[in-house]
Amino acid sequence: MGSSSRRRALTLEDYYAGVVARNIAVLPRALTLVESTRPEHQLLAEQLMTRILPHTGQSIRVGITGPPGVGKSTFIEALGMYLVGLGRKVAVLAVDPSSGVSGGSILGDKTRMAHLSAEPNAFIRPSPSAGTLGGVARKTRETMLICEAAGFEIVLIETVGVGQSETMVAEMTDCFLALMMPGGGDELQGIKRGLLELVDVIAVNKADGVNRQPAEVAARQLERILHALTSQTDEPPAVLTCSALEHTSIDAVWNAIERRQEKAQQLGLLAERRCRQSARWMWSIVDEQLRHAVHSSTAVAKIRNDLESKVLEGVLAPEAAARSILEACGLKVGET
Repeated sequence: MGSSSRRRALTLEDYYAGVVARNIAVLPRALTLVESTRPEHQLLAEQLMTRILPHTGQSIRVGITGPPGVGKSTFIEALGMYLVGLGRKVAVLAVDPSSGVSGGSILGDKTRMAHLSAEPNAFIRPSPSAGTLGGVARKTRETMLICEAAGFEIVLIETVGVGQSETMVAEMTDCFLALMMPGGGDELQGIKRGLLELVDVIAVNKADGVNRQPAEVAARQLERILHALTSQTDEPPAVLTCSALEHTSIDAVWNAIERRQEKAQQLGLLAERRCRQSARWMWSIVDEQLRHAVHSSTAVAKIRNDLESKVLEGVLAPEAAARSILEACGLKVGET
């Protein structure tokens, strides 16, 4: 009977009341609901998201990235434990485009973050297996909002992939933190190539033992390069060193994040950034739903093989084939 009681279908009111009360029995089920691809679940999830919106937006949203081996899991646990020690409620999420195949690194991280997992004021959630990076990121954003409605004051979102997944995480957070290794060339070139326009704070991790001095040198090099690359009207990213292993300077990294958050809030930039993010997410959902509608269309299924063959043979332009596919879905293209 206990199993039957646990598995009974929850109503919208059940989900809503359970989320805002941070009911540990309902919260995971609400997150499973928004991750579901079943049409009836998606409709209920949309209704739930609308109901909880007034309870969202009060957290500090922090994206965290870094190359393999930089110690992200150790750092996130150290930061999480520091924040929990301050009496804050912390949720840890991930954006992992490979999760559909590998299970997602944070599934392993949850085991490695043994201390943080045991904290009642902490919550660790792997990224959903949503099939595409856009789908994973959208579900992660909905998970973030549910965690906010449940009273988690700080949401740490780890980007497991590279490139586009970093952009996705930056598009749903207030502050983007890049962890770097003690060292030189490649890390500095990486900043030039892409992270500069996304990152707000850089922490050179593993600044302990024999790596302490190289970490300081790397931090100073980063500062010089960032000042040279940043326009005079923009504030360059803050650069610090820390050791997640020894739990040193974790407070300094958090203080740098909070200073950025407070300044953005005072200048009205935080609200503006979140409004832009919401609008972009609306269109990303439209794009995702359109792709799904096209690929699941029976009318498209009837013509896709023929169109693909003609494109492969070079007898039909891709643009013409695309028009035929969209028109099969009832969409008119190229009209003003």
